Amino acid sequence: MSAALAAGGWGLLAGSALVIGALIGYLVRVPAVVIASVMAFGSGVLISAVSFELIGEAYDLAGMPPTVVGAAAGALLYTGANLALARYGARHRKRSGEQQQAEAGSGTAIAIGALLDGIPESIVIGTSLLAGGAVSTVTVAAVFISNVPEGLSSAAGMRRAGRTTRYVFGVWGGIALASGVAAMLGYGALGGAPPGLLATITALAGGAMLAMIADTMIPEAFEQAHLLIGLITVAGFLTSFGLSQLD
Repeated sequence: MSAALAAGGWGLLAGSALVIGALIGYLVRVPAVVIASVMAFGSGVLISAVSFELIGEAYDLAGMPPTVVGAAAGALLYTGANLALARYGARHRKRSGEQQQAEAGSGTAIAIGALLDGIPESIVIGTSLLAGGAVSTVTVAAVFISNVPEGLSSAAGMRRAGRTTRYVFGVWGGIALASGVAAMLGYGALGGAPPGLLATITALAGGAMLAMIADTMIPEAFEQAHLLIGLITVAGFLTSFGLSQLD
């Protein structure tokens, strides 16, 4: 039980970065070029984490077939759910500009969409404790680092769309708590799972996260593109990769 609580604590820690980012994005008028830059950095961080910590780990656990099946399933599940939510106005939930206001989306759909973005990475935090009893530092760090710009960008867009303070911080606070619960479930539900199943679940989360990066983070990063965006993305990638070598 203590290990499950530890998993929940790590998931909550990573999820709390969403609240930190939302606080900055809602209370401070951050220039668009800065938001684009931090989203680019966060994208690079997560791309590296997906590559080396999730897809690479899944391959090491059970080989190519479960890895491919899991990653493809994760991408399909995320895309299908995202398409459904887009019909209710949650398409631009992470955009910092006027897109949320123009879309006039459902608050519930936006909240569910944000939850959809955050749950896969939290499950992975929980499952990372199964390998050796210690959480993957790079996974927690990568999720935390990427969650700050996600919360910042989305909260800035919510403010522009006229969302109340209670709504904005209710959404991100709730998702931070849900991140802790998801990490606990990831540990508890998959404890003792065979390597093939664990590899499939890990790759599934990786596929969903990669689809999320391409669908929500990269478009925001390049909305206010400048000549350093590519360099910043690579910096995020190398930061996450460097952490993985120290883990």
